[in-house]
Amino acid sequence: MALPPGLLKVRRLMLVVWLGLLTLAAGLVPGLLAGPGWAAFALLPLALLVWGWVMLERNWRSWRYAERSDDLLISRGVLWREETVVPYGRMQLVEVTSGPLERHFGLASVQLHTAAAATDATIPGLVPAEAERLRDRLTELGEARSAGL
Repeated sequence: MALPPGLLKVRRLMLVVWLGLLTLAAGLVPGLLAGPGWAAFALLPLALLVWGWVMLERNWRSWRYAERSDDLLISRGVLWREETVVPYGRMQLVEVTSGPLERHFGLASVQLHTAAAATDATIPGLVPAEAERLRDRLTELGEARSAGL
């Protein structure tokens, strides 16, 4: 399954806020201290903002997760593809988290913990109902697999 578009909106908002402030500072400070010609430094963070806008969408489109018969598969990445397979029987804790910004946009993340820290995984930007459904399903499957059923 792909991630909902709300995650892309939140990430783009953060990009615009931080690089917008940097663009403003890069234009105002040199422009006021050294002259108006130096305000052209604002073009650097502005170019970075445009590049980041495109790259955030590519990254968002790369996220996928699939509930398979014995494990959960999470894949992501554009240049460096990363696939994480978490067997249901190895899951020790499945939690749903949602920070203030995520809550404002109606998003939540599912965090999976296993005995080996290298296989911990996160699925960000889910709709809270889907995050809770996934948490309950993974917990149920994890308990059944660890009990040997």
